[in-house]
Parts: sequence; C-alpha cells; structure tokens
Amino acid sequence: MPDMDVQNFYDAMADDYHLIFADWNQSVERQGARLDALIRDQWHDQTHPLRVLDCACGIGTQALGLAKRGYTVHATDISAGAVERTQREAQNAGIPLTVGVADMRTLSQQVPEQYDVVIAFDNALPHLLTEADLEQAARELFAVTQPGGLFIASIRDYDALLEERPEITSERVMDSAEGKRVTLQVWDWAGDQYTFTQFILVHQAGDWQMRHYTSRYRALRRDALTATLHAAGFRDVRWLMPEANGFHQPVVTARRTA
Repeated sequence: MPDMDVQNFYDAMADDYHLIFADWNQSVERQGARLDALIRDQWHDQTHPLRVLDCACGIGTQALGLAKRGYTVHATDISAGAVERTQREAQNAGIPLTVGVADMRTLSQQVPEQYDVVIAFDNALPHLLTEADLEQAARELFAVTQPGGLFIASIRDYDALLEERPEITSERVMDSAEGKRVTLQVWDWAGDQYTFTQFILVHQAGDWQMRHYTSRYRALRRDALTATLHAAGFRDVRWLMPEANGFHQPVVTARRTA
C-alpha cells in the first residue's frame, strides 16, 4: 500500500468527506442502527456494552453511530486528518469515544488491547494493494479481536465490477442546506487495480466550484478475502449481500474462535 497516497487522500478529503453523502448525519444514524442489528444478530450474549474497534474509521460514519447506541468505541485510521475530524464530530455531538492513528498492518502495536468487535467499512481493505499487505493486515485484525470476537468489513462488489470495469461511477446530484452538489468517481484500470478520482462539484454563490481527490484500490474478490481471513485464523466467514445486510456494499463477518 502506498502509505502517503492513502494518507494524503483522506487527509485532504477529511473536511469534504461528508459531501459524498446526501445527508451525512442521517447516514451516521442509519449505519449505526444497521450495524447494531447485525452485531446483535451474531452476538447473542450482550451482558455488557460491547467494545468495538473501528480500525478504518474515516470521519466516524460507523464509529459515531455505534457509540451513540452504547457501544464502547475506539476509532482509528491511517489518516490523522480523518481521525481529527472524527474526534471533532464526537466532541461537538457529545458522543463518548476514543481515537488514535493506526495502520491496519501494524494494528496490534498501536492498539495493544483486544475487542469484542472489530470493523473496517466503506471499502477500506482494498487500499491494501499487495497480497502481502492484505495478509499482514488480516493477521493484525485477528490479533486485536478477542477470542470469540467478531470481525466485520464491507467492500465493493468486485466480483461484478471486474467483469464490468466501469470508467465512471457513483454519479449523484444532491440538494442540501449547503447547496446543490454533484459527486462522481472516474476510474482508470490497470489489471486488478484502478486509480480513482473523487470529484465533488459544489454550487455556491451562483457559481460552481470543483474539488477532486485521487487514490488507488485493488479489486478484491470475495473468495480471495475469505481465503485470507481463513489463513489469518478467522473461522465461520460469511458474506451478506446488500439486499440482506441493509448496506450498499457486500458485508463479510468472521469469528476468532480461539
């Protein structure tokens, strides 16, 4: 993973990231509720507030929603800018959580505790561009998940996208209190990887302003991620597709049984 590329992308986009949502605060509520339901469905003995590590927290979309529902949340990300935004949003809303900067490939060094639930949402794992990086991250994710604990992640449906290889995606036109805006991504494919540029066009004071941010993903098939999680020690790996999970991406769940 080209660290500075990923860090720079999310550092630069931290103040604008909410603009890719029609209503980010509403998304925090909705995703928190859906994640809560998913965790409850797979974690039947909730005799104490579950401890959650969101190791790809971004600006806090999932971490804030879960913390509002009584989970004890520690939110980390490779981007210091994104982590600062999460902390600011939590403080402004009076939501208790802790934060830190951490790389998924060295997670147990930066997060020395184990958690009931570890999550990595919004297509974070495909930023790991080599198999070695993905395998290392999977071992670290296993290390910070307590025995009996649950790992949950979401990625894009790359099984379908590798067949289609779209060059433009996520086109949306939205109206909000901040004005009309248009968001879209342009993808440039090279084998099983693609460079993507997130464009955000904002209409303010009678004029259009354009912002754009570029990074890179590896298109990760579901069976490949399943195999990597198994190799790291996880068991009971299950996939839930969007029609069943309530999210816009496929969701994988896995257990640390020992």
